Amino acid sequence: MSRGLKGHMKPRNRAFFHVLLFLAAPLGAQTAAQAPVAIRAGRLIDGLGGPPVSRAVILIEGDRITAVGEGLAIPAGYRLIDLSDATVLPGLIDCHTHITSAPGEGERFRSSFVDAAILAPGYAKATLEAGFTTIRDVGAPQFVDVALRNAIDRGNIPGPRIQAASMLISATGGHGDVNGFSPYLELEGFSGIADGVDEIRKKVRFLVKYGADVIKVTATAGAMSEEESVDAALYTQEELHALVDEARAWGRRVAAHAHGAEGIKRAVRAGVASIDHGTFLDEEAARLMVERGTYLVKDSYEDRWFLERAPGWGYPPIILSKLEKIVAGHEAAFLLAMKHGVKIAFGTDAGMIPHGENAAQFRDYVEWGMTPMEAILTATRNAADLLGWDDRIGAVTPGRLADLIAVEGDPLRDITELERVKFVMKGGVVFKDWKRDAN
Repeated sequence: MSRGLKGHMKPRNRAFFHVLLFLAAPLGAQTAAQAPVAIRAGRLIDGLGGPPVSRAVILIEGDRITAVGEGLAIPAGYRLIDLSDATVLPGLIDCHTHITSAPGEGERFRSSFVDAAILAPGYAKATLEAGFTTIRDVGAPQFVDVALRNAIDRGNIPGPRIQAASMLISATGGHGDVNGFSPYLELEGFSGIADGVDEIRKKVRFLVKYGADVIKVTATAGAMSEEESVDAALYTQEELHALVDEARAWGRRVAAHAHGAEGIKRAVRAGVASIDHGTFLDEEAARLMVERGTYLVKDSYEDRWFLERAPGWGYPPIILSKLEKIVAGHEAAFLLAMKHGVKIAFGTDAGMIPHGENAAQFRDYVEWGMTPMEAILTATRNAADLLGWDDRIGAVTPGRLADLIAVEGDPLRDITELERVKFVMKGGVVFKDWKRDAN
């Protein structure tokens, strides 16, 4: 605050201002001057696919890993965190979340983006404590995820690192628009609806202007909207090319919601970084994804979980019908992607399942043919590469951010161990420690 402004504040207002400054102080501020940290791990999974290392030691200075090795000597002056009875991994990455919503929130016309903003910090905390230290959030109302990202980055509240997309870009009447209601219903506020090349380019610029890190486009129809189809292509090839071209001009990657094969192929040809869902992937689309190096962000668990509960939440029959088709298509799409060698990154659509239950998605990956190590790599090495952050997260190696988690058992024997994360460190700061919390 400038001297002039402060000088004109009344004493009562000045006191209130100091309270606000205190409340806004970063959570990690008190840890900034702490001694460097050494972690002793019983087993270490490095997140890059290397063999597990027994009796590993990880040295951390500030928010970065400085050294890793088996039996590494711990220098004097380091604070020891003893995880010698646990398996340590890099913080996990979820490439498809909706951090501002939760399952069963069907009262969209009785609430606003303000409700989402109030509840989102709780969802962020649950996600972080579940071991997901980074997320790519691909759909939120009116820049709520941008504000949440900024608050977390400042240290005001606990939560994962966020790449925020904010409002997804959708064609009129498509997935992302409000369908099934009177044409005389008017909704105020920002919107991601855009049709035609010029509108799409302007919408990308608008999102980037106000803080979007990644652009999300709905290349096909979907389940959780009331347009008639579940898989129809919604944008022309020309429109998708314009969207990706504009995003690249601003240094942004594009995530494409796409269930149907034709929409998948159009999005891949346009140059998107990932196809999210990919439920009705076909042979041609799979080959094209391999050729272009496009990632598949494969969710599945949440649709099955949601469908079992949705009838009690009063969702329209058309949504339930479309969910049934999507649930039936997941396994075949996953197997086809595996067969062709499509790169797969971890995603859950959290928001359709409770935040913090993200790791349940690993079950399907392993059941459908991945080894536990391959499944883990989707949420470490692969996810970091997709986000363009493979120089900072996704691995336990010198130079990367000290984002670390620990589980008591061995996830290479039982992948569900990742659903029971006991220790979470993000940027060198411990946010969860089952030994400390038990005392």
